[in-house]
Amino acid sequence: MKIRHIDTRQTEVGQAHEALGLPPVEQVIVQAQAHPLATVATWFMLFVLVALPLFLLGRGLPLNDPSAALHMVIEVLTSSEFLHAAAVGFIAQSIDGALGMAYGISATTFLLGSGASPAVASASVHIAEIFTTGLSGLSHLRLGNVDRKLMLKLLIPGVIGGVLGALVVTQFDGSQLKPWISGYLLLMGLYVLAKAWRHRRKPAQEPKHVAKLALFGGFVDAAGGGGWGPVVTTSLVGAGSDPRRTIGSVNFAEFFIAVSSAGAFVLFIDAAPWATVAGLVAGGMFAAPLAAFLCRALPARALLVLVGLLISSLSVYNLSKALG
Repeated sequence: MKIRHIDTRQTEVGQAHEALGLPPVEQVIVQAQAHPLATVATWFMLFVLVALPLFLLGRGLPLNDPSAALHMVIEVLTSSEFLHAAAVGFIAQSIDGALGMAYGISATTFLLGSGASPAVASASVHIAEIFTTGLSGLSHLRLGNVDRKLMLKLLIPGVIGGVLGALVVTQFDGSQLKPWISGYLLLMGLYVLAKAWRHRRKPAQEPKHVAKLALFGGFVDAAGGGGWGPVVTTSLVGAGSDPRRTIGSVNFAEFFIAVSSAGAFVLFIDAAPWATVAGLVAGGMFAAPLAAFLCRALPARALLVLVGLLISSLSVYNLSKALG
């Protein structure tokens, strides 16, 4: 799952990521220092991570009829939607684990290519991201990587932007909106490609217009199915923010963006894609070994090029299919 440990040691992989302005790679946390907000955040996140599956089970399964509920579970786990989403979740989480970004845009691009509507693709990704971003944000908080001032500047505008993005993508006809979403994902793919040859600027000054950036980042993340990390993190780091505190604060805020966006999607769409959500979560759970292998087998620049080309190519295909 998506648990990141900001390691300041000058390892070969760490130096490559720092030079390209990428978040650190995933590591398992053994010990962590306490943080003043850790207790409240821990209980809230644990409540959401426990209550959400129970809510989904209660809403989707006939619990008063165990045999029917078991039959429904088996039917979901063997459905093509679940199996396809599991493959997508595995690939997307492997990319995110290796690069520290691009889970949303990768998963959404693949789901659109499989025929899902923009609303269904984005809803599935954001509901699944509650689990991954919760663990990631909690680990950053316990490691002391969260700047409370920066996090609060990101939180409210980001939540508002996420709800507005969910409202927009669910209120328009999917066939008309799909070319625009595919075009946005194409730009994000090209942006990932551009990062392969762009070196991170040294910290210079405190970034400005954080609230506006968070509002825009939350909106495009929900409307386009991904982009919170690439838009917000890279903009803040490029403007001079400390990478460690910025990555921690953005990841912590992302959990609340995912919760608000997912809640909006559940309210705005008629039937939530639970089979797809379950597949994304199940596939992502087994992606850590591949992510670790990619980090060690391929340079960060090569990974950026491969992922950028993959997202761009799939977006061009989706765009041509939507326009054709």
